[in-house]
Amino acid sequence: MAKAPTRKPAKPKSRAAPANKSGRRVISPKLAEPGPNSYSMCKRAGNNVYISGQIATDNKDKVIGVGDAYKQSREIFRKIKLLMEAAGGTVDDVVKVVMYTTDMRHQPDIWKARRETFSGDFPTSTLICISALFSPAFLVEIEAVGYIDD
Repeated sequence: MAKAPTRKPAKPKSRAAPANKSGRRVISPKLAEPGPNSYSMCKRAGNNVYISGQIATDNKDKVIGVGDAYKQSREIFRKIKLLMEAAGGTVDDVVKVVMYTTDMRHQPDIWKARRETFSGDFPTSTLICISALFSPAFLVEIEAVGYIDD
């Protein structure tokens, strides 16, 4: 009698991304990109969007709102909005922000800009006071994480 061929059990399908996949770089045509071989301003990995810490500069690296934490925060949240749109979402898809300031006295200004940017369910938020940012002209830096439910 011939022996029936044995079947190998099917491998369960994995939903995880391959280990070497770091997502795709997101570029907004309205924002200046950092130089080559430095960092990505924004990456999308699946439904997740990761936005590097943003500072208040224009497209020629001129500081916006020198000495004014509110103006700097408004500009930074504008950049986050543009990057989320370039990733295929909206600012309402931001689920977390981490805000850095060089002086806790700037907190009311940062919060005001945050309230003007988000509506409905606000993202989770952390505010951290640090001794310095990239340049003394910068009072605020904000990074964000988004989730776009396609």
